[in-house]
Amino acid sequence: MSTDVRNSASPAGSATVATASTGAIELPRPAASPALSDDSKLAVEIRGLVERGELDEARQQFEGLVVAHQRRALRIAFQYLRDAAEADEAVQDAFVKVFSHIGSYREAWPFEVWFTRILINGCLDRRKARVRRDRWIVSGDDSASASLSDRRSFAAAANAASPQADPETRLLARERRARMTAAVERLEGRQRTVFMLCHYGDCTPREVGAMIGLNESTVRVHLFRAARKLRALLGGQP
Repeated sequence: MSTDVRNSASPAGSATVATASTGAIELPRPAASPALSDDSKLAVEIRGLVERGELDEARQQFEGLVVAHQRRALRIAFQYLRDAAEADEAVQDAFVKVFSHIGSYREAWPFEVWFTRILINGCLDRRKARVRRDRWIVSGDDSASASLSDRRSFAAAANAASPQADPETRLLARERRARMTAAVERLEGRQRTVFMLCHYGDCTPREVGAMIGLNESTVRVHLFRAARKLRALLGGQP
């Protein structure tokens, strides 16, 4: 079971930002305001354009945020959903939600943290919907087709990462990815979330803590335990 980042406890003094699917996201407010990153500055600028009713200009500027975050977002979504097409839909939905609610963005936290949290919440909603749907669809043929679709999507993602590699190298890479995927799925929910955000989402422990309502030291403990368990599950293999 995945850890739903919406339901994690947040410390007092948090900033609330609304999303379409969750109602509110709680981000703990940092002790000091860090210097704004370029994409955070752009998000603030877009927020201002939307507030002034300059929507066409806001949409044009928003394309810069899409370009900056799309590849990383797809990588995160695929780790949650294991389906390339569904991951792409989840990312597009996340960008729509972000633009629709850009007025609630507050620069107390980087735009990347705010966006990633919305993306993860959307992926978790999709996983829950898939489970509910699968409970009603109990055809063996459908299950086999879905399994084949997942395998093909995963293989396509692996091949896309190294299009110049020879077939043997691609096969070995797919096997390593499959072993790692199976091992990550066996992690405890919060450990899995922390590991995926750090290693697939390129988030720092501090950013992960902001997303799931934990302090940085606790995130590092979960990350250490996740890495230790993965080494045991993989038998020391890379």
